[in-house]
Amino acid sequence: QVQLVESGGGLVQAGGSLSLSCVASGRTFSDYSMGWFRQAPGKEREFVAAISWRGGTLHADAVKGRFTISRDNAKNTVYLGMNSLKPEDTAVYYCAADWRSLVASMTQGIGVDYWGKGTLVTVSS
Repeated sequence: QVQLVESGGGLVQAGGSLSLSCVASGRTFSDYSMGWFRQAPGKEREFVAAISWRGGTLHADAVKGRFTISRDNAKNTVYLGMNSLKPEDTAVYYCAADWRSLVASMTQGIGVDYWGKGTLVTVSS
């Protein structure tokens, strides 16, 4: 089992920045590809970004150039740096872990091994 705990969400004005963290415990973190997904009220969950267990990254077009995913294996933590936030970025952000998967295969969120409980990001206009 892998436990994922997100933090860093909150209320921010449009144009502002936030940094989300997800701490993993329970298994060898470096063996897991990690991802961030989000779900806005009344909408389906969508892929935000992923970083493979080998360090390769993939960002959704909607956040490319504004968000950056990174990881620190020594701290068992994956981060999502978010800049130039927009009201449409408002959502619950979820951390996900998938054993040695390709980042491209994480984009659909299908078959992901573990999910966190989420952290709410609210961007005011």
